Amino acid sequence: MRSVTILLLGLLARSVAPAAVLLTEGFDNVAALSGAGWTMTNNSLPPGSTGWFQGVTGIFSAHSGAPDSYVAANFLNADVNGGNISNWLLTPVLSVSNGDMLRFFTRSMDPGVFADRLEVRLSTSDVSTDVGATDDSVGDFTSLLATINPAMSPAGYPSSWTMFAATVSGIGAPLTGRYAFRYFVPDTLSNGDYIGIDSVSVETAIPEPGTLTMLGLGLAAAVFAGRRR
Repeated sequence: MRSVTILLLGLLARSVAPAAVLLTEGFDNVAALSGAGWTMTNNSLPPGSTGWFQGVTGIFSAHSGAPDSYVAANFLNADVNGGNISNWLLTPVLSVSNGDMLRFFTRSMDPGVFADRLEVRLSTSDVSTDVGATDDSVGDFTSLLATINPAMSPAGYPSSWTMFAATVSGIGAPLTGRYAFRYFVPDTLSNGDYIGIDSVSVETAIPEPGTLTMLGLGLAAAVFAGRRR
């Protein structure tokens, strides 16, 4: 009976946590993001000539979809003569629960010469887009979920498309908020080059109590039958 029990356990595991997709974005049209609920705020100091923009195929192509279907930022987010980059890209408002997972792909130049860094943050302050007003403020986005290249190594940011995932935990009851990507680079005279973000998704696990009960009874019966034999 061991094989039957293992099979039922496998079915039970899959039924407890099916994934419901809350958000997908492939950045086919960066100019249309604001109309879809995304928010962009460039707090770089001094401010530069660029913000978040459509991917440039002459630098590299998208992870998936059309060659330019990714969102990009570069060292010109701050003044060309040097500055500190703090450029924010906020998702639309979403329900946020423990176990929710944010997935995305990102990369920088190949080879990496100037260090890039990206923070992934979370706000559970409902519809708020408050990221503060300075290059070091975070506003309502106080929860740091992940940092890519925290040590600011020139070769520390992936130079080919790489998937990252961040999981929500410790918030208690479900809340409402936004995720944030923060291109966060100090001293652009020495740091900062060009990054892309693509294939963003947010998924949540939804229990299925009826299925769980049915499979639980089946599992108990299988174990009991095994003992009788």
